[in-house]
Amino acid sequence: MDFTNKIALVTGAGNGIGRDTAQCFAAAGARLVLVDHDADANEQSRTMIEQAGGEAIAVTADVTDSAQVRRYVDATLERFGRIDCFFNNAGIEGRIAHLPDFDEAVFDQVIAVNVRGVFLGLKHVLGVMREQGSGAVVNTASVAGMTGSPGMSAYVASKHAVMGLTKVAAGETAALGIRVNAVCPGPIDTRMIHEIERMVNPDEPGRVEAGYKASIPNKRYGTVREVANVVLFLCSDLASNVTGAQYVVDGGRTASPAAVTTSG
Repeated sequence: MDFTNKIALVTGAGNGIGRDTAQCFAAAGARLVLVDHDADANEQSRTMIEQAGGEAIAVTADVTDSAQVRRYVDATLERFGRIDCFFNNAGIEGRIAHLPDFDEAVFDQVIAVNVRGVFLGLKHVLGVMREQGSGAVVNTASVAGMTGSPGMSAYVASKHAVMGLTKVAAGETAALGIRVNAVCPGPIDTRMIHEIERMVNPDEPGRVEAGYKASIPNKRYGTVREVANVVLFLCSDLASNVTGAQYVVDGGRTASPAAVTTSG
């Protein structure tokens, strides 16, 4: 998977899956545009890539704002002239509560970031790729886009929506030389899953972690690198006939009815 001279754009690049995937792209030869709402974390990601010998620029942006999405796309074109790979990754988990008790403002925020943010990224980046006649997009969905998780109504709804957007975009662009796929992580060892553990049981999050791991067939959380590897594959020429697909990275979670945790 050689990305020499390729331009990769990554949202949610300030931490977790986004940061590690950006580093993997850089290690494979790509030049990076890093997008995150947290300017300090995004700058740290840029520094890490450059210290390893890569090239990257960092753009602070709110992915729910169309003008700011357009700005990160324009910044990419101004610096590099094209977009070859787009990891449409930014997302949040929201809160845990049963539907009658779920805070409407939190629901709206999760939908804004996880659905509107993905939609706006597709809207503005696909226009560029259409003009190029090429490009590969990977949206971050989740196993929560394939199943339900009690207490996670906003997150589950948002990730089901990402799966739908992925299929629509793939169908619209396949004849244009563009591929659009989704990666569906299960529980991944990141801040998000550990925050979910604390929300479920603030006094004993370790017990939640142990229970979650016990319910996964391979008995562990996944790593950010395991997700990054799939993203790079989907953006590479090795996946030249793959579009509209969902690639699950969950240690067998969705193959087991006993597994009840959500994405990391």
